Amino acid sequence: MKGLTLTVTQLNEYVRRTFASDPMLHGICLTGELSNLKRHASGHWYFTLKDDEAAINCAMFRQAAFGLRFRPENGQRVRVFGSVGLYAKTGSYQFYADAMEPDGLGDLYLRFEALKRKLTLEGLFDPSIKKPLPVLPKGIGIVTSKTGAVVHDIARVAWRRYPGMPLYLFPVKVQGEGAAQEIARGLRVLDKLPEIDVLIVGRGGGSMEDLWAFNEEIVARTIAACKTPVVSAVGHETDFTIADMVADLRAPTPSAAAELAVPEKDALTDAIAALKDDLTRALEQQIARKRLKLTVLQQRLAAASPAQRSERLRASLAALEVRLNAAVSNALQQKQNRVERAKLRIRASGPMETMKRGYAVVMKKDSLVRSASGVNAGDALRILLADGTIEAVAQSVKSDQE
Repeated sequence: MKGLTLTVTQLNEYVRRTFASDPMLHGICLTGELSNLKRHASGHWYFTLKDDEAAINCAMFRQAAFGLRFRPENGQRVRVFGSVGLYAKTGSYQFYADAMEPDGLGDLYLRFEALKRKLTLEGLFDPSIKKPLPVLPKGIGIVTSKTGAVVHDIARVAWRRYPGMPLYLFPVKVQGEGAAQEIARGLRVLDKLPEIDVLIVGRGGGSMEDLWAFNEEIVARTIAACKTPVVSAVGHETDFTIADMVADLRAPTPSAAAELAVPEKDALTDAIAALKDDLTRALEQQIARKRLKLTVLQQRLAAASPAQRSERLRASLAALEVRLNAAVSNALQQKQNRVERAKLRIRASGPMETMKRGYAVVMKKDSLVRSASGVNAGDALRILLADGTIEAVAQSVKSDQE
């Protein structure tokens, strides 16, 4: 049976016009729980609105999103106002939202907030208990799905930054029933391996339901109990889970987790070389200071040694001897000068000087004749002159009175 022949474009356009002309599909208010919320760089928002039995894709364009007075979050119950339309390019119908307002909180969101408050009160989010990452880990443990892109992204970044860095994968389910238990078990197993210094746990992005395994209490408490530092890399940059809050460090993406956990080998080598140069300079400066101090101590020790002290005493004694000799010589010279002056005075006042002026000294035997009365005629006399002696005999004696 032949009917009307249409192209896909004509059919989609007909349905779109039908939706657009149906008053029942305009001015609708839908209630449900937000999921898969994505904020596009253009300013448009795309999300899924669901209830217990069904879901519909929704779009809110930039002008409408700009006017919102609250920040929608995955898991939140909302009231959405708008109309139903067809996106002709793909042939899928969706709800175009013109406005949105809160309509209570979804079950997952309530459970998330309850666990968050509980763990906050217990101090599991306290920054003071966060463990620092090692500068150069011996190996990296990874807890994620073996089939997703996460493990490949981590390996690619890690080996680009540090070729040959050992990576240890514990493959687990990252969503669905039993995923939280597998994740917790993987963390416990890798935490016991001595060759692992950092653990990365995570998965790619998704809705709140997709990421829910990382909001389970068993995963949070296992992360908190790990002795090895844990980096959480769950979803995309805008996704936050309980695992992110408990982990020692949160990475916005799995690739960023590898960037944070693995150092660049070249940069590390340069840093080590710079530290080596700094250490060498510091040692050289310290050796120079110690050598100078040793020289000063050697000089002080030499100055305080018995030999040096004896030499100083010997030099001091020699100086004292010189001074003493000079003093004695000076004293002797002064005495000598005094003697010479005395001799001059004696000589000037003695008989010789008088005799030189024409006088004589008369001796009778060994006695000085001082008076004429001491000489008799016929006495032998010795007459001392300045230039000789005359032997004489007194012919007669006459006193001044006579």
